[in-house]
Amino acid sequence: MQQKTKLFLQALKYSIPHLGKCMQKQHLNHCNFADNYYSRIKLKKCHLTKCLQNKPKISELARNIPSRSFSCKDRLPIKQENEKSLSENMDAFEKVRTKLETQPQEEYEIINAEVKHGGFVYYQEGCCLVRSKDEEADNDNYEVLFNLEELKLDQPFIDCIRVAPDEKYVAAKIRTEDSEASICVVVKLSDQPVMEASFPNVSSFEWVKDEEDEDVLFYTFQRNLRCHDVYRATFGDNKRNERFYTEKDPSYFVFLYLTKDSRFLTINIMNKTTSEVWLIDGLSPWDPPVLIQKRIHGVLYYVEHRDDELYILTNVGEPTEFKLMRTAADTPAIMNWDLFFTMKRNTKVVDLDMFKDHCVLFLKHSNLLYVNVIGLADDSVRSLKLPPWACGFIMDTNSDPKNCPFQLCSPIRPPKYYTYKFAEGKLFEETGHEDPITKTSRVLRLEAKSKDGKLVPMTIFHKTDSEDLQKKPLLVHVYGAYGMDLKMNFRPERRVLVDDGWILAYCHVRGGGELGLQWHADGRLTKKLNGLADLEACIKTLHGQGFSQPSLTTLTAFSAGGVLVGALCNSSPEILRAVTLEAPFLDVLNTMMDTTLPLTLEELEEWGNPSSDEKHKNYIKRYCPYQNIKPQHYPSIHITAYENDERVPLKGIVNYTEKLKEAVMEHTKDTGEGYQAPNIILDIQPGGNHVIEDSHKKITAQIKFLYEELGLDSTSVFEDLKKYLKF
Repeated sequence: MQQKTKLFLQALKYSIPHLGKCMQKQHLNHCNFADNYYSRIKLKKCHLTKCLQNKPKISELARNIPSRSFSCKDRLPIKQENEKSLSENMDAFEKVRTKLETQPQEEYEIINAEVKHGGFVYYQEGCCLVRSKDEEADNDNYEVLFNLEELKLDQPFIDCIRVAPDEKYVAAKIRTEDSEASICVVVKLSDQPVMEASFPNVSSFEWVKDEEDEDVLFYTFQRNLRCHDVYRATFGDNKRNERFYTEKDPSYFVFLYLTKDSRFLTINIMNKTTSEVWLIDGLSPWDPPVLIQKRIHGVLYYVEHRDDELYILTNVGEPTEFKLMRTAADTPAIMNWDLFFTMKRNTKVVDLDMFKDHCVLFLKHSNLLYVNVIGLADDSVRSLKLPPWACGFIMDTNSDPKNCPFQLCSPIRPPKYYTYKFAEGKLFEETGHEDPITKTSRVLRLEAKSKDGKLVPMTIFHKTDSEDLQKKPLLVHVYGAYGMDLKMNFRPERRVLVDDGWILAYCHVRGGGELGLQWHADGRLTKKLNGLADLEACIKTLHGQGFSQPSLTTLTAFSAGGVLVGALCNSSPEILRAVTLEAPFLDVLNTMMDTTLPLTLEELEEWGNPSSDEKHKNYIKRYCPYQNIKPQHYPSIHITAYENDERVPLKGIVNYTEKLKEAVMEHTKDTGEGYQAPNIILDIQPGGNHVIEDSHKKITAQIKFLYEELGLDSTSVFEDLKKYLKF
């Protein structure tokens, strides 16, 4: 089920739709991410939530950077038998892709955003918003509430659903695969459901009920990727729609969160480092909102509620990591906050869930996952270390005060259900289906020493029976920006690569959020080069410990991860053979100097302000991929970009590609005959989304590119795909 939008460490990052989709099925298509985001996979014998990286976290709000192909050189003629082999492999992949898309429902079933309310489950079925009685949710007995085809959109899907308290109305946000634009429709529930209203470009939205039992919908409006306005609307005989709040500072954005007990609606105003929260009384939504604490630069805080107390997750005070505080709801100011629970060093708070008698914290400590269960009656704390294979949480909607369900997943292992039962004080693991990957692969946690001595964590996957790992191909993943964790959600193609003998390495460099807020601070602004040093140290450490070699090493990243990858290609190209980038951010300097772009002002806290600060400008020049291209040897690079990506101008990616091609051609001319120039390929896909993670066309192109560049036989990769379908 899709959970309520979590406030804690979650943001409306609609730039990465369908994060972690395991496969795509037409007409049943989510955020992420988004989100990246809320669909689900159900395995008949074992219900599995679609492996996402959870909904997007507030600390992970990031610029996610923005078919025609360009190549830096004409390829040498390929022998006819090679052409035939490649053609056969592509045909084989297409057959497997078709099988993935048409997999029988008894094996996989794609389910979009769902929510339970009262005795019903609300969800998408085909092109319709429907509901069914909870006990009949797995049957075909449902009531159609709204046909999405009425909106005349291309392959629309439901991104989010909210049901009014008394179930008189349901609101659903609807999007398409190739655009970040959205429509929120409000449907009146009756014997003949009818669309009551629709609102364009809605970001977040929540229902409350006023003193006269009238349903009030609060929603935020997004314009040019910026979200500054809050509206409230009523329907029926007393219809109205009015702007309720406007944020004046363009570097902040606004989103809404309804506390789990529905007692307060919170208006959250924040940028990358600072936040401010206002409370709207869920019983008196027409009263003026109450400010909890005026924004203080560098102070982040998020609010939940239980029994007339506010529980505040904040980084205020020392150390500047998240800690849990609480105060009476009628005295919310910061001077009344009492410390309730402190996290260990090197800990990231992934999420928080509030129950009647317990608070559950989902944590990542030293790159391992934990759940801390706090007893609110006696302040007891039970810390549970989770299985070492697990790399990500997936939260589940839960209205049962006795249980806390969640799922765990990894890049090569689909989600698995766990439930913490408060009465027993124990964590229960789902039984039944056991994934064979647990026996055929290994997960290792290693550290690399960076240039300044800082230890950088890495997560490595490879086949258990692999011999001579130094001769195996290596695919390195990196991100390192916005305090956002490197995505480690389940991806079928990653599993296929491991089955085919690849080593996967995830480098958790500074600038990301894996070790807490300070880990992010040590990799942003004028410390961005720390992330580059970390990445280089990770790759060299892997080689030094016998994991692959430069001629078999590939590197991949998306969005802002492209900054570190592009910088490494300029500074240490000899340690790489090939690179794949998706919607990469490559021209930091020119982008951050253009304040007309929709996200530049929001990004100043991450990259700096080169327009007004000469120190920032000179520092960005030191690492900006576009600025540092020079005639030298480069690894082969495959870039996927999206034609109408609003996050970062496509122009910057095209300019980078052209400049890189010129540098490669100049180096080739100076080197003379016999030099094998790298392939520089720009693949521009149609559409206006930022990243489409499970595009089969994109995946096919990237895998084909990697195998060709490393000179590997790609026949077995298709066999592994077929084998994957049977597990």
